[in-house]
Amino acid sequence: MHDPVLARRSIRAYTDEPVTDEQVERLLRAAMAAPSAGNQQPWAFVVVRDRATLEAVPSVHPYARMIAHAPLAIVVCGAGVESGRWPRFWDQDCAAAVENLLIEAQALGLGAVWLGVHPLEERVTGVRKLLGIPDDVTPFAIVPVGCPAETKPPSDRYDPERVHRERW
Repeated sequence: MHDPVLARRSIRAYTDEPVTDEQVERLLRAAMAAPSAGNQQPWAFVVVRDRATLEAVPSVHPYARMIAHAPLAIVVCGAGVESGRWPRFWDQDCAAAVENLLIEAQALGLGAVWLGVHPLEERVTGVRKLLGIPDDVTPFAIVPVGCPAETKPPSDRYDPERVHRERW
């Protein structure tokens, strides 16, 4: 049985094949289906397809070179964060949204990788400025997405040494 959770790998090389609007919607629906503390859903998303913008991302994120070759990127943001509108768990909620997006990408046969932005202020500021994100919205992560130009086998990372039962 194919398990998209266990098969999911970080893919940093993409073909020129476009990602369809339908696929983007499925990725966003999966992200928004993530669990959220108090069902606050403190997220917002920026879908970036513009080639010049994608090529500019590495200037504000030192580990984003692959994004210049991706057909699109989805920026996951915490909405209303700076204003205190949302509870303290916004970053956990956004992390769950990113993980759902990555798993859906795998299920759709797409490749994606999680590029962390928050809590590094220089990345937050750079991404915010590049994409015109309002001050009360915090860019949390960037997820380049595309048809994979590389394949990686599933990685079994289970480590029983990290499991404690009942108590530490």
